[in-house]
Amino acid sequence: MAKMINKTLVLTYIYLLIYIILSSGVILYNKWVLSPKYFNFPLPITLTMIHMGFAGFVAFLLIRVFKVVAPVKMTFEIYATCVVPISAFFASSLWFGNTAYLHISVAFIQMLKALMPVATFIMAVVCGTDKPRCDVFSNMLLVSVGVVISSYGEIHFNVVGTVYQVTGIFAEALRLVLTQVLLQKKGLTLNPITSLYYIAPCSFVFLALPWYVLEKPTMEVAQIQFNFWIFFSNALCALALNFSIFLVIGRTGAVTIRVAGVLKDWILIALSTVIFPESTITGLNITGYAIALCGVVMYNYIKVRDVKASQAIPDSLPDRINKEYKMEKKSSDKFNPNDSVEIPRVGAEINDEEAPLITSRLSHIGRTQLGNHAA
Repeated sequence: MAKMINKTLVLTYIYLLIYIILSSGVILYNKWVLSPKYFNFPLPITLTMIHMGFAGFVAFLLIRVFKVVAPVKMTFEIYATCVVPISAFFASSLWFGNTAYLHISVAFIQMLKALMPVATFIMAVVCGTDKPRCDVFSNMLLVSVGVVISSYGEIHFNVVGTVYQVTGIFAEALRLVLTQVLLQKKGLTLNPITSLYYIAPCSFVFLALPWYVLEKPTMEVAQIQFNFWIFFSNALCALALNFSIFLVIGRTGAVTIRVAGVLKDWILIALSTVIFPESTITGLNITGYAIALCGVVMYNYIKVRDVKASQAIPDSLPDRINKEYKMEKKSSDKFNPNDSVEIPRVGAEINDEEAPLITSRLSHIGRTQLGNHAA
């Protein structure tokens, strides 16, 4: 029994490490590719389209050619009323988020991302999927104050980059709410591969118009270098991040994922200042981000507390270990791609905008795992 528990913990930490490395790596890689000071490919829409095209192509191979997973029953009505609007906001969040790399530092972007719970809560209240609460509102106010302080302390503050990043955050928040409202209403469940299969190509199409207007003329005039292996490895890392998140959420509880996300943000902020020396962090930056982080941690605590309160009588420790052992034995550490996941209640998501096709399912899996895993 002890060996089984140790094996589970080791695998969990390995998956968390893979997630942190890939998530941080994709963000730093994108910054390096887009930055005029480094690889000098200042075309964020083009880069996003490469990611979407590659992800859609791989998903097509897995579903239609190798038949690793079966496609869901997708009608034209569901596609037009659910997949299309979700893909539109998905594409927008990636477009605006990647464009921000051209104007502001990775460290400051991570600090601004603390606004994600605020944006999600606001959109959920506006769409009627959540209710205003004093305790949550006070946390959101604390997060907002922290971000404002951090912005005030930013030496290289850029209004354009900040607006792009905040707009991308709200676009992603709205996508999360729409995922719940539209897909759950239709009773549609998607696994990671089918998510890529249906949403990535549609997002590619949505990005085509702004690309044609904004970036195609630039590509025709400017001397833009295109290195196949750079873009292939970049897209491959983004795709691997999607699947690493699925491995993590299948092994851990909601609290563990949240802690890993916070740890990843701090690591990313530190790494970005080393890799990109022009990124300067001030004491006011750190103070503001710490305040915002306190609000985020309190918000996560409230959400986890609500989840526990809504659960049935918790299992005893032996029952939890026995259940986990059965799950371990049944899965044999293999991912069954035909297993679909339910769309969660908005408000408890763990977001990684570099892999937004899967993250909307995290709170549901976090809730189901919370009773079976010690977070």
